[in-house]
Order: sequence, then C-alpha cells, then structure tokens
Amino acid sequence: MRAFFLCSAIAGLAIAHGSHSQKPIVDANANWMTKHMAEEHHVDGWDAASFFTLHDYDSDGYWKGEELLRTYGLMDDSNRHVSWERRDDILRQLLELMDPNRDGVVSRDEWTDYISQGKTLPDMGTGPGHHGDDEYEYEIHHWEKYHDENSKLEDLNHPEDIEHFRKHEQMEEEEERLEKMDQMAIIEENIPKKFLRGN
Repeated sequence: MRAFFLCSAIAGLAIAHGSHSQKPIVDANANWMTKHMAEEHHVDGWDAASFFTLHDYDSDGYWKGEELLRTYGLMDDSNRHVSWERRDDILRQLLELMDPNRDGVVSRDEWTDYISQGKTLPDMGTGPGHHGDDEYEYEIHHWEKYHDENSKLEDLNHPEDIEHFRKHEQMEEEEERLEKMDQMAIIEENIPKKFLRGN
C-alpha cells in the first residue's frame, strides 16, 4: 500500500512540476517583492493590484496582521526560529509604512497609495516569504530544483524527500486509524449509564 502511495505521489508530482525553467531569473539587486514573486509564485509580470489580491488570503479586501506575517513566511516552519517579539516588530514596521489611518489593517486603497509613491515592501531578513502549504513549498523549493518527471523512486533520497514522504505516511496512517474507528460498532453496555438517555 505504501509503495503504491509513494509511486502515485511521484507520478502526480511529476505531472504537476513540468520543467525546471518555470522560475523567472531575477536580478540579485531586485527588491524583495520582485524576488518574492519569482521565488514563491514563479511570476515576473505582475502589478500592485494582483500582488494585493494574491496575498489577501481570505479575500476580504484587507491585509490583516496574520496575512502580512504569512506573506513574509513568518507562519511557516522555516522561520520557527524567529521570536514572537521579532514578528511583532516586523508587523509594527509594516503597519507604520502602509496603514496611515492606524486601524491595524492595510486596505486595498492604502496599498495602492503606498505603491503609487514608488515604495515597495521591505526585505525584513526572513527569506523569500514561504506561505504555501507543505505540498506547494516542497514542489517549488525542492522538487523543481532536484527532480523532474523522469525521477525514479530511488532518486528521492534527499532529506527533504524523506521528510516529505514521511509526513504523507503519517497522514495515511491517521486516515486508516480514523476509518477503523468509524467502522467500530458502538456497544451500549460499554457506555457509562450517565451518558444514556433517561438517566
């Protein structure tokens, strides 16, 4: 079962990944936003409106604190070493830059005003801003660098591959456990009397 699962996962990843040339080449002196869009989204043609929409994770027209931290990768395991004090400091700095009415969120209009002044999001030293789920991050930061549609099971031997598929195995084991529990019959004699109706 596990071998089938791994082979299926590899086949699915191979189809999803395509070629290694997807990530745009970005000048080393580019601003953080440009690097983020290339590294995290494989996009080199974008505007302020699309950047805002892409990072408005709940699509409500505002960037709230958690969304700003997520955009900077501060909700990702790769930045677990960043203290909560530093995260709070980064959030405070970002709101000082983009939230002139001080209501604690960045509206689409505030963002548009900020960008129209020739400003960009600053590099806070937290990396490219990993904010996708585990599958997405594994795909764009590991698979595309080291594997392709021709990768065989024995090629997936990097620590990142092993960890990624270990997580899949754990998820599968948990699903099997829950399925077994769902199939178990409820035996009325085993239910404490206080939980039965009429008691």
